[in-house]
Parts: sequence; structure tokens; C-alpha cells
Amino acid sequence: MKTIVIVGGSKGIGNGVLVQQLENYKVINISRTAPDITHPNLIHFSVDVLRDALPEFESIDALVYCPGSINLKPILGLSLDDFRKDFEINVMGAVKVIQHYLPALKKGEKPSIVLFSTVAAKLGMPFHSSIAASKAAVEGLVKSLGAELAPLIRINGIAPTITETSLSESILRNDRMKENMIERHPLKNYLKPAEVARMAGYLISEDAASISGQIFAMDYGLVSFKL
Repeated sequence: MKTIVIVGGSKGIGNGVLVQQLENYKVINISRTAPDITHPNLIHFSVDVLRDALPEFESIDALVYCPGSINLKPILGLSLDDFRKDFEINVMGAVKVIQHYLPALKKGEKPSIVLFSTVAAKLGMPFHSSIAASKAAVEGLVKSLGAELAPLIRINGIAPTITETSLSESILRNDRMKENMIERHPLKNYLKPAEVARMAGYLISEDAASISGQIFAMDYGLVSFKL
């Protein structure tokens, strides 16, 4: 059975990936808290990826880095530390994990990596400057590493619109706000974690063998259409 390492698989999109891949992979979850699930194929390591040493593995077939942040403030309400914190979790954490597990990935079977961006890296949105700047750096990382690691390791990114997770609770905190968010999207919906997880599952599968260095917008038409 192949091995997938999911960083941040206890909640949100990462948990969606974890649940969907339990029958296909030996799943190793690395996060500060344990997922609310047990399974013979699941191993959990309680680790803060920014501060703690990462566990060692001999070989890995897929790596999915899920930690992120939503820090929505006007530019004058953001401190330099806000920018640093968003960059740390979204970019430096991903770099640390990739550097650490690259030798194990090179021993894997048709290995691949998935990172996460946001639609705000492409579509200018008020109050998104910190997270958009960090996620734009993630997209640059995907492009650069896609070239550098070819042909052995594929790497792709997913750029979701608002997704119903604990991170977005304040944005989707009541029915009126949910309806407003639905109406903002041309296809009249917003994302659930399982939808994004299915895209991640596709990108690490052999069905996506021809795809690397790409950013996939999952936006219900928000970036592409103006109606």
C-alpha cells in the first residue's frame, strides 16, 4: 500500500483528504491535534510543523500540505507580524516539510505533492493583502518546484474559494451570510471540504500523471466569470 503524508489532516480540507484516502493509502497525519477518527491505515503524529522536529519516514508516495490562515483586515489594521505569521504558516511551513521529506519522496512510487493557494491570489479582494501575498508565494513555489523536481516528482496547487471549514466560521456564521456568499458566486455555491479533497485525491493519483506545476482554481466561477 502506498503512503501519503498529510500535514494538517485533523480539520477542514486536510481532514477531507484524510478521510477519502484511508482506503487507498497508509495515511500519516501530522498536526497539532489528532483527527476525530481511528482507522487501521491511519497513523497520527502530534507535531507543530513550524516549531517541532518532523518525524522520519523511509519513503513517501504523496505529500499534501494543508495548513493555512484567514486573516482579513484592512492594510492599516495589519501589522508586519501579521504578514510574517501568514507567510510562516503558508509558505515557510510548506518549504520546511518539502525539504525534509524530499529524500523520502524520491524513494516513492510516482511521487507527488499538493499545496494550497486561494482565489484571492488571482482576484483582488479587499482586506486579503496578507493572505493573498502568502498564497501568491505558494503559487510561485509550485511553478518553480514543478520545473526543478521534474520528471521524478510532480507538484500542483489548488486555489479554492471560500470553503466551509472552522477557518471560515466567522465569514459563514449565519444563514444570511451564507446566502450572500452563494449569490457572490456565478455558479451559486461555495465549497465544502470534500469537494476540494477530491481534487487533491485526483492530483496525487496516476490519472494526473501528465500534470505538474499547475494551480487549479475551484471557484464556482468567481474568478473566471462576471455576470
